[in-house]
Parts: sequence; structure tokens; C-alpha cells
Amino acid sequence: MIGASSLTLTAELHEQARKHLFPGDGLEAAGILLCARTPGPRVRLVARTFVPVAHALCVRDPYFLRWPGAAIEEAIDTADADNLSLILLHSHPGGFFAFSEQDDRSDQTTMPGLLQAIGAPHGSAIMVPDGAMLARLYTTDLRPVLVERVTVPTERLRWWWSDGAFASRPMAFTSATREELGRLTTCVVGVSGTGSIVAEQLARLGFGRVQLIDFDEVESRNLNRILNSTLDDAQAQRPKVEVFERAISAFRGPGIAQPLNASIFNREAVLLASQADVVFSCMDSLEGRQIVDMLCAAFLLPLFDVGVSIPTRQGSHDSKIVDVCARLDYVRPGGPTLRDRGIYSDSSLRAEYLRRTSQEDFARELAAGYIQGVAEEAPSVITLNMNAASDLVMEFIARTYPFRSANIDASAQRRISVVEHEDELILESAFESAPNPLLARGDIEPLLGLPALAALPGQTVKFGDQRRGV
Repeated sequence: MIGASSLTLTAELHEQARKHLFPGDGLEAAGILLCARTPGPRVRLVARTFVPVAHALCVRDPYFLRWPGAAIEEAIDTADADNLSLILLHSHPGGFFAFSEQDDRSDQTTMPGLLQAIGAPHGSAIMVPDGAMLARLYTTDLRPVLVERVTVPTERLRWWWSDGAFASRPMAFTSATREELGRLTTCVVGVSGTGSIVAEQLARLGFGRVQLIDFDEVESRNLNRILNSTLDDAQAQRPKVEVFERAISAFRGPGIAQPLNASIFNREAVLLASQADVVFSCMDSLEGRQIVDMLCAAFLLPLFDVGVSIPTRQGSHDSKIVDVCARLDYVRPGGPTLRDRGIYSDSSLRAEYLRRTSQEDFARELAAGYIQGVAEEAPSVITLNMNAASDLVMEFIARTYPFRSANIDASAQRRISVVEHEDELILESAFESAPNPLLARGDIEPLLGLPALAALPGQTVKFGDQRRGV
């Protein structure tokens, strides 16, 4: 069953909260999370700020805490401008992973004022010494509803489920992993040569929902590398996402695939991706990668990005292959972005735009594709795509159900040379992170700070069989 609610914190924010809540004296402590949201229909809170409540201002013991109302009032003033949600967070030093009767009574006192001050959903949360968190939100009639999962994407991925499921992490490659993935939604942006292979694996691994975003249609020239595509699809010019929805429905049943025939630089596409739990970027364009990079920062989504290429050099009579390459990047929310890693830049984005908008020979565009420097309309690269796609999904599995050594999981980028049969692992510390104003921005308009993605009056966006006005 797909979860309807979640709370996500960056590793840095979670560590800031943990250090304050557990200062080493064995007494309860408190703080407040200020959270933005996704546009819906799922309730996804993304924590933007942690406001510590000074220990000296609280009455503290190992099983009891009283803290001043002035701290909550100050947090309300801060949150009001962006209509943020407040999560009142405190520690359980004894490790009790549930809300106590005292917690219930305290919430019934504080929540009415919060709900009256700001209309956003508000709630409370607890943290135990190992960092695990349990959260709940309150309805307008003061009924508590547990947030189904809390997650802190670090170099590894895990979820704390409110029903206690998977408290002991499943072993990789088992039916238990499939059961947990069945509760999650993944988004694949770009369902072509590499993306179709990634989507095939994710659907068969058992994700409860697989979102598919691509604007293009099947053509005869790419039948040699798009899984599940047929001559009939090419002749009918069917959208790639519809072809893949058909395929997933054939082996998983209806309702698993969520296709959207649109560019990622589209409001509906960004809204759909914001509902995912993990994103896979399998695009050729730098502009597409930029948008995915931005939306994953805004909605605190872990991102797995793949790129493949075959650089060549011109010999005396013909072109020679220099290397056969793949690049895999894992971007955790709050870590170095794809821009920070030099995957794209202002100059490379501008060059791509000029290539796309000019009327120069089509061969020049082809020469910038898979086989760099060679104009090849239908490159036979499915074996390279298969390897890269498999490595990307294996990267996700290893980070979610760890089985590798810790130093490998600490890497943020992997560069593969097929010619040299070499892997280069690059640590996150090798990249310098620039300040990111989009981090945990959530649903503030315009989306991602881009006027082109702003809501239009009366606009309605469809998510599967649900509709939501924006």
C-alpha cells in the first residue's frame, strides 16, 4: 500500500536536532521543525529549519518536559510568511518509540493555538537516541494521525515506519525488500534507451508506483534500444511513456505505472515528481538534468543520475573510439548537486540551447549524442545502456539495503571506463557545495522559483485518478 504521508529531513538538519535533543545528560529536550510541503495530493513535509528550545528555559527530567509557550509563538512568527508547518519535536532518552499519555495531553493543549494561528497542518514528533523519529499531524478537530514514515537520506537510504515495519533492515535481494518497496513511489525521468531499462528493473523490483515522465514518441530509429517498443508503436508514433505503461501493466497489473507525456520543464511534470520517494534521472539533455536537480533539492528527494557516452577521435581515415564511459551520481538532499559536480553549468546549458534552437545540420546534433564526434542516427548502444542502467539500480539497492563496504557507499559519484575496465569512485567531499536557496523550498510559488512553472488561475493538475486544484 502506498503511503500517503511522510516527513523528510536532510542529514545536516537531523544531526543538528539530534545533538540538541541528546546533550548527554539523559533528560528530555525540545525543538521545533519548520516544514514546507509538496503540492499534494500526498502529505509530504520537508523540514527546512530546526529551532532549538534552550535547555535552560525548560523543565526537564528523563520522562517529562515542560517548555515555554513563547518559543512556539516565535516559531509561528517565523513560519507565517511562507505558511510553513510546525512539528514540535522532543526526545525520549529512554528509547520509548511511541507517544506517551503525557505527550497526548501536551499536544491537546498546544495544537489548538497552532491551528488557529496558521492554517497549515501541524503536529509533533519524538526522537530516540539512535536518531529514529516518529511523527504525527493533527486534523482540525484535534485528531492525531500518524505520519506513515520519516526519512533522512544520507549516504544510505532508510525509512522509519510508523507501524514499526522493517525496523530491522531487510536483507538485499529478498522478498522483504520487495514488500518495503511496495510502499514507495519512484519517478523515472526520461524513458528512452537507458531510462526504459531502469524503469523495467524498478517495476519488477516491486515499487508500489512507478512514475514515467518523457515528452517524446517512439520512432523507428530508437527501436534498437527502447525496451518493450514495437514497430507498431513507431508507426503509430505512440508516446514512450504510454508504451511503457502498457508493458508494466502486463506484468504488474493496472495502476502501478503513472505515465506523463510531457517535458520535465513543465508544471505538471514537476508536481508529479514531487510526489515520489526517489527519483531516477535518465536524460540526454542538460536542461532536463538541471530541472530534476532543482526539484530534488526543493522537495528533498534522493536522486540517482546516469550518463553514458562514447568519445572518439578522428584518425587519418576514420574515427576511433577513445573510451566507452558511464557516469553514476547519487545526490542526497543537502549534498553537492549535479551543478556543484560540474555535470552542467551556465555555459553548457547555453550551448545546448543554441544547438537546439539553431537550424544547423541535423548531423551536428547527432554528433553530440551517444557517440561523440560521429553522426549516428540509430546507435547500437543497448549493451552499454543495459550495463549503466543495471549499475544505477544496483547503486540504489546497495544504498537502501546495504551489503557493500562503507567506503564504497561514502562515494557520491562513480565513473566507469569500459575500455580500461576501471571504476573511479569520487567522494562527496571532492565537490564544493554552493548555497542552495531551493533546499526544502517545497510548494512555494512559483515552483522551483521559476516563473515558467507558476500556477495559472483555475489550473487543475491530474495525478492518476485524483484531481487537485492549484
